[in-house]
Amino acid sequence: MTPFGILAPGRILFGRAEAAKAAGLIRAFGPRGLVVHGANAARAAWLLNDLAKAGCEVATHGCDGEPTLAMVEAAVAEARRFSPQWVVAIGGGAALDLGKAVAALIPAPSAVMNHLEVVGLGLPLIADPLPFIAIPTTAGTGAEATKNAVIGLPDHGRKVSLRDDRMLARLAIIDPALTDGSPRDVTLASGLDAIAQVIEPYVSIRANPFSDALARPAIPRGLAALRRLMESEDRDARDEMAWVSLCGGLALANSGLGAVHGLAGPIGGVSPAAHGAVCGALLGPVLGMNRKRATGNALMRLDEVCTMIGAALGCSATDAPNALDRWARKAGLPGLTLQGLDPAAHQEVAAAAMDASSMKGNPVPLSQADCQLILLQAAE
Repeated sequence: MTPFGILAPGRILFGRAEAAKAAGLIRAFGPRGLVVHGANAARAAWLLNDLAKAGCEVATHGCDGEPTLAMVEAAVAEARRFSPQWVVAIGGGAALDLGKAVAALIPAPSAVMNHLEVVGLGLPLIADPLPFIAIPTTAGTGAEATKNAVIGLPDHGRKVSLRDDRMLARLAIIDPALTDGSPRDVTLASGLDAIAQVIEPYVSIRANPFSDALARPAIPRGLAALRRLMESEDRDARDEMAWVSLCGGLALANSGLGAVHGLAGPIGGVSPAAHGAVCGALLGPVLGMNRKRATGNALMRLDEVCTMIGAALGCSATDAPNALDRWARKAGLPGLTLQGLDPAAHQEVAAAAMDASSMKGNPVPLSQADCQLILLQAAE
C-alpha cells in the first residue's frame, strides 16, 4: 500500500442541534473574536447572540460574494485593528474561504501575494494562523474541512488558492438544520459541487484508502439526496447532503480534485458565475472526456462512478455523463454561457487550466483541446 497522510480539522461536530454548542466551544479560544458571515447577516444573528451570552466581544465582517484579493486585504486590515484571538466563519463556501484567509493572514508579516499559488510565490505562511472555526450553512464546498481558501484575482483573470496545512479549522460544526430551506437554485448548484467533490477524489491519481472510504459511499448518497431535494424540501435529504459535503471536503483535502475544479478556477476569474454552478455544468462533460481518455485502473474507477450515476438516473453507464448533464439542466442549472462565460474565452480558460493545481489530480492527462471540447459541451 502506498503511504499516505490524513489532514482534518482539529475537531468536527456533525448533526442537528450541534450548532447550539458553538459559543461555548468558541469561547475556549479566548473572549475576543471576529465573525465573518455571508451576505445575509440575519443568518448569523443566533451565533452573535450566543457569543454575547458567553461573554465574548465580537467584531463582524460581511462577505457579499466570492472573495477577491481586494476583499481579503480589506478584511485583514479591518480585523487587525480589532486584534481578535480567533476567527469564526458562518455561511456558504465564500464566507468560509474569506474567514479562513483572514485567520491565516492577520498574523502574517508579509504580503498576501507572497503566499498565493500560480500568480504569487506560493510560499508557506511564516506565522501560525489564528484559530479558525467553520460553521457552514450550505452543503457544497466542504470548505469547513479543507486547508485552502480560494481567492479571485480579477486583474489576472484567475482564482487561486492560499494554502497551508495550518489553515485547517480547529473546530468545524456541521449542523444540517442550518441548510434547511435553502433556495432551490443554491441547493442544486452547491449539491452538484458536493457530488463533484466526492467523485473527483475517488478517481484522482492521488486517491488513497482514507479518501476512498469517504468518497465512494458518498457518491450514490449524494445523487439520491439531491434528486429528492429537487422534488421537495426534505429534512433527511438535507442531512445526507451535509454529510456528503463534509466527506467531499475531507476527501479532497487528502487526495486532490481534477479537471472540474481545474477548469472552474479560470472560469471564476473571467466570469461572474458562481463556483458551484460552474462545477455542476462541468461535471458531466469532464466525466465523459475522462472516460474517453482513460485506461486501466482509471477507467475501472470511472466506469464504477458512471454505473452509480446510471443507477440513480435510470440509464447505462455509457450514457451516464450525458444523462447527468441533461438532468441538471432539467432541474434548472444553466449552462456556462448563461452563467456568464463568453464562448470567446474558452481558449483562454482551457490554457489557464493546464497550470491549475487541481488538474494534477485528474485521472488522465487532458490536453488543452480536450478542455476546450469540455467547455463547448458545458456551454449550453
